[in-house]
Amino acid sequence: MGENMNDGWIGIEQAAQYLDVNKDTIRNWIKKGNIPANKVGKLWKFKKSELDEWIKSGRSANASQNEVGE
Repeated sequence: MGENMNDGWIGIEQAAQYLDVNKDTIRNWIKKGNIPANKVGKLWKFKKSELDEWIKSGRSANASQNEVGE
């Protein structure tokens, strides 16, 4: 249960800091459906555990390669 306590919802700015990328990069990944994100009202929210799994799965590397290729 303690692990879930640290896995609250974070916004774009916090997600960008957590992943050490620019906020615009996060927004581009959202538009392309590359990153696990949930819309709450007008705001995009992320779970750190989902971001961690996304990175471990290798899908984040594909999203980054798409950014460089454009």
